Amino acid sequence: MSEIPLHAGIAPAEGLRERKRRETRQRIAEVALRLFLADGYDGTTLDAIAAAAGISRRTFFSYFKSKDDIILFGLDADSAILIADLLKTSPDVPPLDAVRDVMVKRIARYTTEQMIAVDNLMMSSESLLARKQGHYAEQERELFNALCEVWRQPERRPALRMVSMVSIGAMRIALSAWREQTGQRKPAAKFLGDAFDSLRTEL
Repeated sequence: MSEIPLHAGIAPAEGLRERKRRETRQRIAEVALRLFLADGYDGTTLDAIAAAAGISRRTFFSYFKSKDDIILFGLDADSAILIADLLKTSPDVPPLDAVRDVMVKRIARYTTEQMIAVDNLMMSSESLLARKQGHYAEQERELFNALCEVWRQPERRPALRMVSMVSIGAMRIALSAWREQTGQRKPAAKFLGDAFDSLRTEL
């Protein structure tokens, strides 16, 4: 990664120490995910993750408190990208259409094989499944805040809150239907797009 040139009067967006910490955290998460997929969630120890990442077990706890935190870190990072994309939306676009577009675009980046692997990983841990429910609630709050940034009229806030709620609901229903399909598997993006189409029809 190249250095960002410093100009007078402009503060660097990220210092060297912060950048190294971010990169180490990302490396740990990537290494852990590979181990989870290869050896299973329960079969992967913290010692194995630390060794593969080239750090000590003690250093690991400076970045993550548990294996669950690593998975949630990945979910949070994905959500952050989705929110960043939403914030670039023109306020002339209907909010529900904007959310649909960024969600479908984001999920379409993953292959069916990647989706299956991560989904199986999530389903293998009761603690992860429990914490994922909290993640959905947080994602709904972040989505609402982003919607309010783009569509700033105060009188629209109740409707924007509904958009955030039904959008997360549509995503959950779509992923459930995708998980339960049999035969030739359709991509998750197809299920998500269909869920939003059904939502728009019913509303």
